[in-house]
Amino acid sequence: MAESYNDASVKSLDWKEHIRLRPGMYIGKLGDGAAHDDGIYVLIKEIIDNSIDEFVMGNGKYIEVEIADREVHVRDYGRGIPLGMVNACVSKMNTGAKYDSKVFKKAVGLNGVGTKAVNALSSHFSVQSFREGQSKLSIFEKGELILDGKVEPTTEKDGTKVTFIPDTELFGNYHFISDYIEKMLWNYAYLNNGLSLHFNGEKIQAKNGLHDLLENQIDGKLCYPIIHLKQDEFEFAFTHTKHYGEEYYSFVNGQHTTQGGTHLSAFREVIVKTIREFYNKNFEPSDVRSSIAAALSIKIQEPIFESQTKTKLGSQHIESEGQSIRNYIGDIVTTNLDNFLHRNPDVAEALLHKILLNQKERKEMAGIKKLVRDSAKKTSLHNKKLRDCKVHLNSNHEKNLETTLFITEGDSASGSITKSRDVSTQAVFSLKGKPLNSYGLSKKIVYQNEEFNLLQSALNIDEDMDNLRYNNIVIATDADVDGMHIRLLLLTFFLQFYPDLIKRGHLYILQTPLFRVRNKKKTIYCYSPEEKRSAIQKLGVNPEITRFKGLGEISPDEFKYFIGSDIRLDPVILRKDSAVSDLLEFYMGKNTMERQNFIIDNLRLEDDLTAEAS
Repeated sequence: MAESYNDASVKSLDWKEHIRLRPGMYIGKLGDGAAHDDGIYVLIKEIIDNSIDEFVMGNGKYIEVEIADREVHVRDYGRGIPLGMVNACVSKMNTGAKYDSKVFKKAVGLNGVGTKAVNALSSHFSVQSFREGQSKLSIFEKGELILDGKVEPTTEKDGTKVTFIPDTELFGNYHFISDYIEKMLWNYAYLNNGLSLHFNGEKIQAKNGLHDLLENQIDGKLCYPIIHLKQDEFEFAFTHTKHYGEEYYSFVNGQHTTQGGTHLSAFREVIVKTIREFYNKNFEPSDVRSSIAAALSIKIQEPIFESQTKTKLGSQHIESEGQSIRNYIGDIVTTNLDNFLHRNPDVAEALLHKILLNQKERKEMAGIKKLVRDSAKKTSLHNKKLRDCKVHLNSNHEKNLETTLFITEGDSASGSITKSRDVSTQAVFSLKGKPLNSYGLSKKIVYQNEEFNLLQSALNIDEDMDNLRYNNIVIATDADVDGMHIRLLLLTFFLQFYPDLIKRGHLYILQTPLFRVRNKKKTIYCYSPEEKRSAIQKLGVNPEITRFKGLGEISPDEFKYFIGSDIRLDPVILRKDSAVSDLLEFYMGKNTMERQNFIIDNLRLEDDLTAEAS
């Protein structure tokens, strides 16, 4: 019988109820903090964006960010929210100063939405404005006003202080990863010369804009010094490295557009066009862009983004300039880069040399790729190794953020995951034994390796990282010596040939329980000896304790708990001071004695686990 549809079926939600019911509309996915784009980081960003907008308008050069446990504090020294509008600015939709382009010409924050979303999605939210010797404090819980403070005199400097705790009812057992927050703050610093940020006491400040960004992000040798140019509201910097692939950092009005958009497409196109014209050679686009590392930033009025979280620019035109983004960026890059190359012949020569090397490698690889494509057994092997998922795009034909590929070892482990996975969004790729140690090998040799060739095909990353088939790539190996070795070999492959996959936050390590503690009434899975001890205390005398030695020992019925909503993932993060070349040399190079001493010093960790299991 059809469900009745009448007056009672129609509901009207207030602002906070709608945000809490549909948080994805406001902050993208929720997540638990393991991924850089999880909701808890979007909440931090929305508050800081307001402080950045104040700085851009010439107010307040200092922003403090402190996080203790799950409580976030953000203090700026701008003008402060007008005291009579404090409550409205954080709890009344469609309220804010950013609708008046004279006040906020090129604002970063969401127009009157961002702070309200943070308020509604926090179990505790307080805002205090300091303005012209007076202050006002308001406190909310889940968007509900519980303290409407009076305006009182203060000696504090002008500005705004926001404190909030993301609600565990929505975000679950979340945790903040400092590396993600530091990266966010560094991006603000790169884009705002003169701005000083302090994160838990650490000063974050840049002096040379996007040049500093590339200098800090790129490890290893450069093919030529970083080219850094700027005109009007567009700034760009680039160089070529020894790494494979293309690496871009793009920004619009200070927003890190991780999915690119029209500005990045225009930049990639005009770089090829300008270099072709300068050398008067019709290079293949891939020969020009392979191994490029670039950063670009544009500021425009009222940009149009393709999502609420502003990760992809959709604007086609710059109204204030009366031309398309494509032509605007094209004119600036063509003029400035052409002039630079003419004035710097040594750089021009080094750039040409790199392009010719790319061209040579592409031609060598073409024959190998044809042989692989023509291999009759590739398709059947691919089907045996890959158990694909059903969904790769969402309703807007964008990449589904939940799509995950588990890379497993052996038939038993892959079988357990395959039987317990969500077939809509989770795929499984099964390795056969230990993969090749790719350290120091050329891409040509690695491409001929059947295991890695099929993995590249499954991920769809052979030609362009933008076509990555799964948003999350999860290495799922046993927590023993062999499993750790396989994990290291896979990390070596990704670090050497696809470091941008790691830098974009796509690679994770699956955590699986080390112990199962149970009695007749309850089962507790434990991921550490500490959790095991706690479980024994909870369950009482003589519970049954099992030490899992491999993924294959975990039944499909149990595995579904570890790769479902409570999945625990460790992100693979390249820290600012971590050089890929140094990491690979230490772990996979020939420094035998140094590595041997490191292993001996850390053997006690495995001994401790073994002792705990007994």
